[in-house]
Amino acid sequence: MIAESLETERLRLRRPAVTDAVDVYQNYAADPEVTRYLTWRYHQDVSETVAVLESFSRAWDSQQRIPWAIESKETGAVIGMVEARPDDAKVEVAYVISRAHWGQGFMTEAVSGVISWAFDQGDVWRIWAIADTENLASCRVLEKAGMQREGRLHRWGYLPNVSTEPRDVWCYAVWR
Repeated sequence: MIAESLETERLRLRRPAVTDAVDVYQNYAADPEVTRYLTWRYHQDVSETVAVLESFSRAWDSQQRIPWAIESKETGAVIGMVEARPDDAKVEVAYVISRAHWGQGFMTEAVSGVISWAFDQGDVWRIWAIADTENLASCRVLEKAGMQREGRLHRWGYLPNVSTEPRDVWCYAVWR
């Protein structure tokens, strides 16, 4: 099921490596604004980023999660991550991108690439994602990638950078 890399017009999605730690840390993992609506706190030190990238390698090998580093074809820098989380005939998608790349269509391009890849697997019938109800930019990414808003999941997501309590999220999906 795993594709070592995926290509889109402007991006290369590839297996993350520990050598990406400085790019990941500097471009988004240490940015409190980028990590605001994520399920993890921003990194205080690059060693945290190294540990996450090591966990991605283990996840990749087990195929429980498939994280791809989002690499700019223009610069070669890692500007974000997109992850597929297979579960039988369903795949959940999660993502993050550096603030410098917001609003330029990069994340829609990456998510669209993952959707195409997942449906090419043959046994995938549904791809879904969630977005905090206040994260309008993320909602727009999912809509532009072809997903439809299915409904509100109450008290679903824990976002430690926003609240100590679970928050409502929108559930988006595309299916065949």
